[in-house]
Amino acid sequence: MEAFYNSLSPVQKFFLFSAMVGGAIFVIRMIMMLAGAAGHELHDGQFDYSDTHADADASFKLFSLHGLTGFFMMFGLVGLGLSRQRLIPDLFAGALGVLAGLATVWVIGKVFAGMIKLQSDGTLRLSDAVGHQGKVYLTIPAGGAGQVQVGFQGRLMIYDAISANKEVIKTGEPVVVIDVVGGNTLVVEKV
Repeated sequence: MEAFYNSLSPVQKFFLFSAMVGGAIFVIRMIMMLAGAAGHELHDGQFDYSDTHADADASFKLFSLHGLTGFFMMFGLVGLGLSRQRLIPDLFAGALGVLAGLATVWVIGKVFAGMIKLQSDGTLRLSDAVGHQGKVYLTIPAGGAGQVQVGFQGRLMIYDAISANKEVIKTGEPVVVIDVVGGNTLVVEKV
């Protein structure tokens, strides 16, 4: 290993240093993020999760630690590889290393943005039931309330319901939700 290091030019040593430091910190941060520790402070040897809202976002930004370490990792690897092959001068190897670093930052940013889109708060919004079909669970009397079974947001739930036309809708009949009143009562009509 020492012979390899001694065979490097000063520019190649810089590329190697960039790749090693950037890569090591990048890998450590990724492991910490996947373990749920990224963005939390270390107190007395334990991670502090007191913010109670541990997003999976670990927000990737261009000038974040993730962005900088990813950049330097690829800058160093590509620069060192091209410089060691002696295909192009060190200046061009550095320029291509910069392009590789920027491309890496862009790709990783897209991956993190995709991960953020996968997040869901899990809140059930009854207004999202409007337009969905269901069936009457308990008969809805004329001018009164019954219950309907409606599936939306990946859940099948039973809610109080009234008829939009003030007509009797019997158990088992298909209905469609047209409105929500009183915060938790569905207004339905026959399909």
